[in-house]
Amino acid sequence: MNRKHFLSSLVTAGVGMHSLKTLAAIGTPADVTPRKPAVPPYLKPGDIIGITCPAGYIRREEIQAAVRIMESWGFNIRIGKTVGARDYSFGGTDAERLQDLQAMMNDKSIKAVMCGRGGYGTARIIDQLDFSRFRENPKWIIGFSDITALHCHISRHLGIASLHSKMCNSFPDDFSKSDPVVQDTIMSIYQALTGKRMHYSASPDSSNRKGAARGILTGGNLSVIQSLSGTDSEIDTNGKILFLEEVGEYLYSLDRMLGTLQRSHKLDNLAGLIIGGFNRIKPDDPGEEFGRTVYDMVRERVKDFSYPVCFNFPVGHQRNNYALKCGVMHSFSVTEEGVTLKEEQ
Repeated sequence: MNRKHFLSSLVTAGVGMHSLKTLAAIGTPADVTPRKPAVPPYLKPGDIIGITCPAGYIRREEIQAAVRIMESWGFNIRIGKTVGARDYSFGGTDAERLQDLQAMMNDKSIKAVMCGRGGYGTARIIDQLDFSRFRENPKWIIGFSDITALHCHISRHLGIASLHSKMCNSFPDDFSKSDPVVQDTIMSIYQALTGKRMHYSASPDSSNRKGAARGILTGGNLSVIQSLSGTDSEIDTNGKILFLEEVGEYLYSLDRMLGTLQRSHKLDNLAGLIIGGFNRIKPDDPGEEFGRTVYDMVRERVKDFSYPVCFNFPVGHQRNNYALKCGVMHSFSVTEEGVTLKEEQ
């Protein structure tokens, strides 16, 4: 990947969605009302970013690099009560995590909420969240992995854009000495939050399926997305560009998850499909080899469709995990020369 051409700056926007009739016809819950996506206000110097832990726990010292860097961008930081709290693997009890996230969503002075880390736990509290004040005063929700549940829920019920990106536990202790790719990915958070029009590129791959499309960007962690099937947070993929990433799973588990997306018709009416990092795949048990790669699984699931597909896009549990604006209109192109994903004005 040529990092010089990876990110570019200009301004935002988004339009369009498919009809309710189409949604119901292919199995998406009929209470999903199509709406024009809403983009929260972009941040300016002096704005407050809150840090909270709706999923796994993080120690206060582990967020200090993120605090320093975001303060250097001109933002003020408000640290939530769940930072440093712990209930086994969680960032506090369910009640504590719910209260902390709710308070930050309700507080008009907070313009963005960054999650400390992923892990697991967001789905345990999401049905108790009250989004009424958030709907009136939208703000950027920032995170990935387990935070995919929030991205999907907010997109489905509110049509509000959110930011799929690295979290506090991924900020380098010494930014000036960190790898250039790490610097780029961290800076992509700043660019996205301050209203730059994002432009991404990826290297060509022989397994890519060429084509061009435009649509609202949606997606995130595959296991979280498939776990939301049949719930009040189920992802809406109709007419959208879907991106997927995963980490630490067995091949057969990945196949089962992709099968769930296929069987629930989430792959039927995509504008395009982006496959990000599928990393740290667990080895098969001896004598129980699965015999298929991630490439094989994806190709099998989308062979009956004609939309563009790309592999190895820089998103996921990896160093080159760039900030993506979920809920915003993008154009997507896959050619012999490579892949581009551009936020539209």
